[in-house]
Amino acid sequence: MEFELLAKVLSPAEIIRSATTIGARLCRLEGLAGTIAENAYADLLVVDGNPLEDITLLQDDGAHMPLIMANGRVVKNGLDRTL
Repeated sequence: MEFELLAKVLSPAEIIRSATTIGARLCRLEGLAGTIAENAYADLLVVDGNPLEDITLLQDDGAHMPLIMANGRVVKNGLDRTL
């Protein structure tokens, strides 16, 4: 619901930046969270579609995210393993 509210005043890119790099800075985790880099936490999402075009893909408790990694570990894998 947060993204839905933010979408009224921010672009999808600004919302994603707020949830990643800016969020990391506010939590004093800059360089560890909100980035893809060596020694970072490795929280990654694979999204069915382009959230820059449809920010709602990041809602619904991961319904549009077939792969979720948290702290370098796969916590959800709905991808076809034959890929």
